[in-house]
Amino acid sequence: MNATMKALILSLGLTLGSAAAAPVTLTALFMKQAAYSEADIQSMVKAFEARTPGVTVKLEFVPYEALHDKIVSAASAGAGGYDVILYDVIWPTEFAKNGFLEDVTPRIPASDNAKVFAGAWKTVEAGGKRYGMPWILDTKYLYYNKDILKRAGIAAPPRTWDELIKQAAIIKAKKLVTYPLVWSWSQAEALVCDYTTLLSAYGGSFYKGSAPAFNTGGGLKALQFMSDSLKSGLSNPNSREYLEEDVRKSFSNGEAAFALNWTYMYALANDPKQSKVAGKVGVVPAPGVAGVSTASAMNGSMALGIPTGSAHKDEAWNLIRYMTSQPVQEKYAKLSLPIWKASYASPAVTRGQEDLVKAAKVSLGVMLPRPTIAQYPQLSTVLQTSLQKALLGSQTPQQALDDAAKTAARFR
Repeated sequence: MNATMKALILSLGLTLGSAAAAPVTLTALFMKQAAYSEADIQSMVKAFEARTPGVTVKLEFVPYEALHDKIVSAASAGAGGYDVILYDVIWPTEFAKNGFLEDVTPRIPASDNAKVFAGAWKTVEAGGKRYGMPWILDTKYLYYNKDILKRAGIAAPPRTWDELIKQAAIIKAKKLVTYPLVWSWSQAEALVCDYTTLLSAYGGSFYKGSAPAFNTGGGLKALQFMSDSLKSGLSNPNSREYLEEDVRKSFSNGEAAFALNWTYMYALANDPKQSKVAGKVGVVPAPGVAGVSTASAMNGSMALGIPTGSAHKDEAWNLIRYMTSQPVQEKYAKLSLPIWKASYASPAVTRGQEDLVKAAKVSLGVMLPRPTIAQYPQLSTVLQTSLQKALLGSQTPQQALDDAAKTAARFR
């Protein structure tokens, strides 16, 4: 064990060389797609087990779409469930209200407050308390195919969504691809994430006070933009059935000039073993709107927490502190960027992904949160349904959002 890792372990208060009183098995729940790969997580856990004798970790991976219900079902069953869970930034208010998560505020050193991005802390906060440690600090970036833009005579990627549409029209007119734009607009949370990014660009709000506001101003303009891009033939119509992995594969096959996606796509789209466009991938912050914003982003971060039913809270906290520590996050920074500000000047993080880190420094500062209300799952379902109706053409954007707003008024 080198001196750096030994110092890390001591600073985190982990057991070093002395076995626990009795063997402990932690059960931890993670998701399958995006951010850290299953192999990365298994490697982190293996290293943790080697450094904490007597503690083993049993991992379970589920699709993101099943993660919320898994957590709720396990919490409802009481003891004997998970010891560590991965949860989304949109859930802590609901989980705190229902008593699903342990309040770990006293466990977090005050010295960490200024070292971690403010947007990351929002992932774990509800009612003035903290219910875990942020782990995945993420937002969606605009990816572009450098080769297609060059062949289209486009010198630089777009800085506004209007510029994006103009560039996509040039690329389509020159028949470089059939559909220049690809999105994750399946009826799922991914659709709400893309909509939130555009809503932030147009200066919209989900609520003003207790009243829904997404059916006016920037919220309406965002959905109008999405609908128009389909009608003009610039967005791939299959986007309405795609999740993020479909977007990655489409872009990596060279079928699209532009794509909106999470951090993890940068490394995978540049991997020649699984991408036809490796070495041709550009990344910039999601564009803004002239006179309104210079960039757009939404908070898609995730955190690790301890369910209140866990019988091994101290050991669970040791695992969380290890996996969220700066040295571990910097070691696995190719698919998920660290929560620690200092990491963005570290060669271990920036080397080979300088453009991604440059984009992150802008995007992480303008992340718009989705509504932090206990009824967020219900609100998301309403939004997904209404957004899809507009994208499928069965309602106008105004009609779809007005209907959603009527229901959303009951949630706050």
